[in-house]
Amino acid sequence: MNNLDKLIAQFEKFPGIGARQARRFAFHILTLPQTDADEIAKLITTVHETVIECESCRRFFARSNGNVICNICDDGARDRSKLMVVERDADTLSIERAGAYDGLYFVLGGTVPLLENRETQKLRGSGLKHVVTERIAEGLAEITLAFSVNPDGENTARFVKSILVDVEGMDKVKVSELGRGLSTGSELEYADPDTIKSALDNRH
Repeated sequence: MNNLDKLIAQFEKFPGIGARQARRFAFHILTLPQTDADEIAKLITTVHETVIECESCRRFFARSNGNVICNICDDGARDRSKLMVVERDADTLSIERAGAYDGLYFVLGGTVPLLENRETQKLRGSGLKHVVTERIAEGLAEITLAFSVNPDGENTARFVKSILVDVEGMDKVKVSELGRGLSTGSELEYADPDTIKSALDNRH
């Protein structure tokens, strides 16, 4: 396998990228000026040095001044009685753009496919239990499960509920899910701000 084939194979590993798109990406890189290609290579090789995972919510953020907590978790104005559990980092960006939520987040790291429970091994279930336990002691009142409105998202919500049921104090915490402002089959990452606002307003 030559370098071009290896590059295409790497692009195919990206979420949602098929063979055709992977080839387009690889050939696009070949058309770039060498300086641009070098810049992309440098960013890829150094991104782990400058972007880290927040120790609280587990979303990635650009580290500065030695911080280990992201700007959202570190914001004293956020409502710490609320915790929203999302599938991936991109979902937090979509919700923040909507401007309808002022609580904290936890990034689960994916979904639990309806027919493949082994995927739960990749998720941050134990980390979520730890965070919820800490937050309950600090006055946590509501956990919102903000997953995509499709079978995998619904299965993920069931999974989260099952791992939190034995957390001490959970009987005093409301667990809600996004309302049907989101159409069935939609992914949160691609929802527009008005739709997200409607889903938050109609959570149940």
